[in-house]
Amino acid sequence: MTKKIAVLVTNFVEDIELTSPKETLEKDGNEVVLISFEAQQEFTGKKGTKFISDKGIDEVQPEEFDALLIPGGFSPDQLRSDPRFVSFVAYFLKNEQPLFAICHGPQLFIQTGLTKGRTMTAYTTVRPDISYAGAIVKDEPVVVDKKLVTSRTPDDLPDFNKTILDILHA
Repeated sequence: MTKKIAVLVTNFVEDIELTSPKETLEKDGNEVVLISFEAQQEFTGKKGTKFISDKGIDEVQPEEFDALLIPGGFSPDQLRSDPRFVSFVAYFLKNEQPLFAICHGPQLFIQTGLTKGRTMTAYTTVRPDISYAGAIVKDEPVVVDKKLVTSRTPDDLPDFNKTILDILHA
């Protein structure tokens, strides 16, 4: 069954942390929707890849999606200052919906106030932040807490991609 996956993203996303999971999800037959500040907004990854958003954050509701992907880079830090993106993420955490974040992606979790007691990982510099926010932090390639899947770096993408498909097929 096809799933509809939201991806919250803007400028300076870590290119491969968007393209690799997106390709994996699409090859599996899922619909992937890039959501940024505005629809049809061009944004650029850290390595120069150009992307175009499908939807603006004001055009979507989290209930429309089966899962959420948050790639890393500097994108999550920019998005977490906007309460619309924070609320979108909070919905997935509160409702135990499939949520996949890699590298700096878990920075968005901190703003929700919903990290306490959740087990996760992130990029080296983000791990203390999520720990201070009450998360149980592990330094492992992939950490699964119910339907929350987190990874550390692009090196973890093969395991991350396999695990997100496992969660979607469960």
